[in-house]
Amino acid sequence: MKLFIMGATGRTGEEIVQQALGRGHQVTAFVRSPDTVTFRHERLAVLKGNVTDEKQLSEAVQNHDAVVSALGPRKVFKPSSLLHDSARATTRATGRSGVKRLLVLSAAAHFPGIPNRIVSFILRNHMGDSLAMEKVVQDSGLDWTIARPPRLTQEQYATYRSREGAAPRRCFSLSHKAVAAFMLDAIEQRNIFRKSWALRNSH
Repeated sequence: MKLFIMGATGRTGEEIVQQALGRGHQVTAFVRSPDTVTFRHERLAVLKGNVTDEKQLSEAVQNHDAVVSALGPRKVFKPSSLLHDSARATTRATGRSGVKRLLVLSAAAHFPGIPNRIVSFILRNHMGDSLAMEKVVQDSGLDWTIARPPRLTQEQYATYRSREGAAPRRCFSLSHKAVAAFMLDAIEQRNIFRKSWALRNSH
């Protein structure tokens, strides 16, 4: 497939790009500063652009099979509307360009539970922005997946892959490789969706 990836210079975004290339996909990395993409590949195109600019996005996403957003906050304690604004521009642009598949990275703290409520309060600026992003995506009418990955280790991800239906255990180290692999599995329509992982709308 031909994948359009935003947030490609972040830790999870880099993993998504690398693993997508490893799986044989073509990748377009849409970034603010192309110089920050330090690796090259024959199936990787790097485009400079603004993730909140609907016109730029509409032109750039044409002829892609799916759009993936791995955007994250630059400063989690500072008020920002980056995720919401990007989601609004992206959903409009993909709709205009005929791209129907959209995956976005969100936060596990949006799931119910006292620990998640505590995290949401501490990181309320980022949580508010990401929740606003989710609403835009959910109302878009696209074939979307919102990934809310829990904190995983690589070992636990291997368990998750081998035991269909088993939800991952909680722990305190975040595996960017595991999250990237999950999002690519979701793009490839593998039957792996969990409440503890993602929300999904499919036509």
